[in-house]
Amino acid sequence: MAHALYGYDGPCKNIHGHTYHLSVTLMGTPIMDSSDVKLGMVVDFGDLKAIVKDTILNTYDHALVLNEDAPYSKSEVISNEFEKVILVPYQPTCENLLLSFVEKLKPLFPVNNQLISIRLEETPTSFAEWNASDN
Repeated sequence: MAHALYGYDGPCKNIHGHTYHLSVTLMGTPIMDSSDVKLGMVVDFGDLKAIVKDTILNTYDHALVLNEDAPYSKSEVISNEFEKVILVPYQPTCENLLLSFVEKLKPLFPVNNQLISIRLEETPTSFAEWNASDN
């Protein structure tokens, strides 16, 4: 995904990309019903991956994310040259993207498989993390 930080005083004001890594952690009790095909699982990893892919990855993968308040966000150059542009009502920092992802994912999990943490790595040494216990 690529982004630009509108009004920022450093090089990240320019469009640039990252290979983000997203980690999602759920908390729950493993299924103990021996007749259930999901025996021993809190959640089927395939189901979890499908939710994250449908909700986040399919939207943001290879997208350009821009602050909708940036004057260039609505320019013809942007809309004509880039196929996948997402305008957001916030500065598209790692921290704000993470909070947006939390809001999109939280309602998709049942109470018995509650979302407890998400970590979004922009680079191997730069990341944002959200923990339910802190909120």
